Amino acid sequence: MLCSHMKFFRVLISILCLVLICGTGFADNRNDASEYTIAIHEKMNDTPAWDNNDEDFDFATRGFIATDDPLTIPSVYPGYISWDMEAYKYLNNDTRPDTINPLLYRQSQLNNINGLFEVTDGIYQVRGYDVTSMSLIKGDTGWIVIDPMTSVETAQAAMELVNRSLGDFPVKAVIYSHPHADHYQGVKGVITEEEVKTGDVQIIAPEHFMEHALSENVYAGNAMQRRATYQYGIQLPKDAKGNVDIGLGKSPSVGVASLIAPTIDITHTGQKVSIDGIDMEFHLTTNTEAPVELDIWFPQKKALLMAEDCTATLHNVLTLRGAQVRDPLAWANALDEARQLYGDQAEVVFCSHHWPRFGNDKVIELLENQRDLYKYINDQTLNLINKGYTMDEIASMIEPPESLREFWYTYGFYGQIYMGVKATYQKYLGFYDGNPINLKRLPPEEFASYMTEYMGGAESTMIRLQEHYDAGEYELVASIAHYLVFADPTNMAAREIEAAALEQLGYQTESGTARNAYLSAAQDLRREEPIKEMSGISEDIMKAMTMSQLLDYISVRVNKEKVNGENYQMNLILSDSGDKALIQVKNDVLVYRVDVQSSEADVTVTMPRKTLEQLALNPTLALEDVTVTGDSGLFDRFVSMLDVFDPGFNIVLP
Repeated sequence: MLCSHMKFFRVLISILCLVLICGTGFADNRNDASEYTIAIHEKMNDTPAWDNNDEDFDFATRGFIATDDPLTIPSVYPGYISWDMEAYKYLNNDTRPDTINPLLYRQSQLNNINGLFEVTDGIYQVRGYDVTSMSLIKGDTGWIVIDPMTSVETAQAAMELVNRSLGDFPVKAVIYSHPHADHYQGVKGVITEEEVKTGDVQIIAPEHFMEHALSENVYAGNAMQRRATYQYGIQLPKDAKGNVDIGLGKSPSVGVASLIAPTIDITHTGQKVSIDGIDMEFHLTTNTEAPVELDIWFPQKKALLMAEDCTATLHNVLTLRGAQVRDPLAWANALDEARQLYGDQAEVVFCSHHWPRFGNDKVIELLENQRDLYKYINDQTLNLINKGYTMDEIASMIEPPESLREFWYTYGFYGQIYMGVKATYQKYLGFYDGNPINLKRLPPEEFASYMTEYMGGAESTMIRLQEHYDAGEYELVASIAHYLVFADPTNMAAREIEAAALEQLGYQTESGTARNAYLSAAQDLRREEPIKEMSGISEDIMKAMTMSQLLDYISVRVNKEKVNGENYQMNLILSDSGDKALIQVKNDVLVYRVDVQSSEADVTVTMPRKTLEQLALNPTLALEDVTVTGDSGLFDRFVSMLDVFDPGFNIVLP
């Protein structure tokens, strides 16, 4: 058995295997860009941002020191690659393929720029070695590393580049700016757990970091990971009809995940910490790009790190993979606070994605313009909410302010205005639009069957769909064809015309994640065999969870059909850690009380902590070192009522 840190993202490894197979042997039935898609692309050339096209390329290449060529980072898994920039070299051509939106093509070329860069004296970044830019601050004797990427392999390769180029110095501290996986999972590529235990290295993070890192990525983790395959285009070939970019960068790396708990919590704005001669003042933001996030002011350097509160694109108010909705008003207020606190002093702003912006005027411009963009999304959505418009209506009504269209970082290479509008509507009003027909809808397969009947059947509907497809009405075609597919998933003609429509929508969009979602959906519709994936929640994450969090996750696995009628209590004791809990199964739910035992419990179960982690991770695996006192059949029934989630569940098919 591989050790825990060698098992991260088995789902991504299995998907990567599929991609490698598809890339060498699948029949490419993808379409070219239609005349309507090409016409939409032509209109993109009229956007006012083209007038300052060179600025980002200047900033993205400034301070270049070195890179690896070819930039291909192998995985610890034999035969696999964690990061492969060679696959994206097709984007460096001057001639843009018709199947890629020109705005997204420009962003993808910027994100192709990779290597080690000097931001300002003593501050460096490694960019293009993962979706996240890893920042490094040179102290008196060593490095402060900020956001050590998605996987151990890429973080290690980045540090090797730094050591080779700038000298081999020890890491004195690591900072996690926020609890998204691409900002901490590579930590064991730059430090060891032993260095933290001995106090040689400090890990700094916002207060409640562990809580959010675990809850967001585990409780709904199976669904998020499946949806992330669409958002990141993981199954798509890396070519002009497939994976291009996600707007924030190329894509998250595939490899080993790790996690080491923080040693220093940042609890408030203005908190100051000095490490290895480097003074830092922290700006704590909440409910912005993440539930908790850190921006950092380096007064000695006149440099401001804005983490992921600022990027070179409009960000997501709600990610396509799913998460808790963000607050665009809180986000705007946080940017304004950073502007007030540090804007007049900062000479450079750098972030956890993309490239820096140099000069005080550019710092202020970025903070104010992105502040205004998120405030605009919040205010205009609420304006139309209060006029009685629904989510879909508002999403089609709001365009960005014309005054912001000259700035590339206001464009939707990652998030889009309509996505932010829908998320903001959800934040304030939820799923219900006030129309009672939407309180409780028929299941989609049943509704699709009736809709197909009402439309006159699949055959006549297909004729009209082809007419609308030929007229370039792709959103309409995809929406109607969806009913035919859900009514009869064996209707391959309906699946193909929906796939073709989604494909053109993917070619048209400037958002990398929307493109990936459209094209991944088209790919799944064209599959004749269902996708097979492996579960990918990391054992390292399980190890970091508290007993309460493990039991919460086990509770999510309870199958109401299998638990029906059960009513018992179980004492649980962890033999190695001494933790204990009283578990009650009743009313089809599992409830528990930590640090409680009952003499009236029907069964007492003793196991090591690792076995409980194993039970939470996969209840079908054989449990080791379990001692049962009392009714042993109850524990067997307890385990058997826990579901194993299908990591390859259908999205665009019933």
